[in-house]
Amino acid sequence: MMRWIRKHSPSREELAKNRFIRPFANRIMHSYLWRFNRRSVPRGAALGMVVGILVMVPGIQMIVAALLALPFRANIPVAAATTFTSNPITTPIILIGGVFVGNRVFGLEADGGHIQALIDDGAALSEWLAWFATDAAPALLGGLLVMAVIGAVIAYMIADWFWRYRVARRWKRRHLSDTKAGQD
Repeated sequence: MMRWIRKHSPSREELAKNRFIRPFANRIMHSYLWRFNRRSVPRGAALGMVVGILVMVPGIQMIVAALLALPFRANIPVAAATTFTSNPITTPIILIGGVFVGNRVFGLEADGGHIQALIDDGAALSEWLAWFATDAAPALLGGLLVMAVIGAVIAYMIADWFWRYRVARRWKRRHLSDTKAGQD
């Protein structure tokens, strides 16, 4: 997984050369934003989950995640990779889930099935805006916010657990090799 993230994430040098990021390059290129450690990785996972759910525009997600990683001192590659939880396959599920959660949590009655019809018909922007002007807006936005917070907490906990598991496994392996070396 880590190899895949490193392979598909932009490098520090590529970001430094980007004309949009150049004004922020001195802050974005700081090493603590790129190191994989026990604090920055879970923060990056949580931040990427929030941005992935709330900002569903593929190219912009990574930029927003990278810029928000600065104040939160989160790992930029992990935050950018975690935004891929919302992709063309999962976006309809997230939108319908957002309406469902918003209806349940806030007691609204927006029609979540209408989203699938709009997607299937390839609805124009005017149709989306008309649907959004109904009860759907508060239900969808509230539901997405609830889902983003819960997803961030889960992503943080999974990344933290994975980090602790990985470190414990390395310590155990090192201890076993030291024990074997001491017996020889």
